[in-house]
Amino acid sequence: MVARQLPKPAELLELMQFKKPELDGRKRRLDAALTIADLRAIAKRRTPKAAFDYTDGAAEGELSLSRARQAFEDVEFHPGILRPAPAVDTSTTILGGPSALPFGIAPTGFTRLMQTEGEVAGASAAGAAGIPFTLSTLGTTSIEGVKAANPHGRNWFQLYVMRDRDISYGLVERAAAAGFDTLMFTVDTPVAGARLRDKRNGFSIPPQLTLGTIVNAIPRPWWWYDFLTTPKLEFASLSSTGGTVGELLDAAMDPTISYDDLAVIRAMWPGNIVIKGVQNVEDSKRLVDLGIDGVVLSNHGGRQLDRAPIPFHLLPQVVREVGKDATIMVDTGIMNGADIVASVALGAKFTLIGRAYLYGLMAGGRQGVDRTIAILRGEIERTMKLLGVSSLAELEPKHVTQLTRLVPVPQPAAPRATRPRASAKA
Repeated sequence: MVARQLPKPAELLELMQFKKPELDGRKRRLDAALTIADLRAIAKRRTPKAAFDYTDGAAEGELSLSRARQAFEDVEFHPGILRPAPAVDTSTTILGGPSALPFGIAPTGFTRLMQTEGEVAGASAAGAAGIPFTLSTLGTTSIEGVKAANPHGRNWFQLYVMRDRDISYGLVERAAAAGFDTLMFTVDTPVAGARLRDKRNGFSIPPQLTLGTIVNAIPRPWWWYDFLTTPKLEFASLSSTGGTVGELLDAAMDPTISYDDLAVIRAMWPGNIVIKGVQNVEDSKRLVDLGIDGVVLSNHGGRQLDRAPIPFHLLPQVVREVGKDATIMVDTGIMNGADIVASVALGAKFTLIGRAYLYGLMAGGRQGVDRTIAILRGEIERTMKLLGVSSLAELEPKHVTQLTRLVPVPQPAAPRATRPRASAKA
């Protein structure tokens, strides 16, 4: 039988220690977020539906996005045993410069609509973490504003070729003058994808008030307070606004962009040039033959062509074909540091996060972006230690198996040309 006794007060104090309450509400909710999914849940509570769905959604049936995320979930790791890794080095060199982690912040448009700190929060958090930040052509902070927010860090600029070419050329010149070291030329947006959540929500810029948006805003007064009491949204490349995001994109983008435009931009840009939106091996090889510094395997976060190729599945083949001659990066679907580790193991030199960054931004502004980076950093370090590797250079394809749910159906052979029959008459 267990012997029992009355607890002694001194022992109670040792056994029962009360946690000091956190009075800062923002810090309290961010500290409680242990995963990017937790940050997404906070962001959904705090952001009006139309703005949240613009970030969270994808094109049409959202199959491209769900398949990209499923591809990362369908990863099997192969750890090595008795390989001590008490400390890991997550730093890397990307496009001639340092990064403390194997990921950077991807370009996102209309960012201050998500949360008023917008790109300033993203750029300053990236600078503090020692990772690159990418400003979108459709960003809501100027090139010079991002440089001011991240004066000593690495800033990259994402370029769309507009119908008015002079707008694009002017942005290239401004980014170069501001010391941005990499240009990310995006090629997968000749027209806007069908983002049905935005259409159903009536999401437009500027936001249009309806009975539904007003009802949805009532429990989220802080968002509207921030929106109405901070400087109006300004876009580096749009001279006018008014309409859905798709309408704005279609009015601005040029579906006739070609390799000729790439040649013009390449001649103008003094730094690294990377092509974002590459979705097959053949295009990767052609770009590398043209002297491009790198490619980003991406289907635009599933926001353009639905049922597009899965970037993570393309990665091994592209690395095998051109990985020795160019920097291969990957995005779309990354929600965990383990996704980043798997990408590096299969040959990616770098990865980009978009939604994960925006979930943090919506959850808590600059502090929320810091929390996103901290969560991913912790997951990367833990995964590497469990695999038994001490540096990114030690990650190899042997550490990962890509499990496949979607197996391509073999294509039938092309019909052979038939020879004309000889005439029966001589």
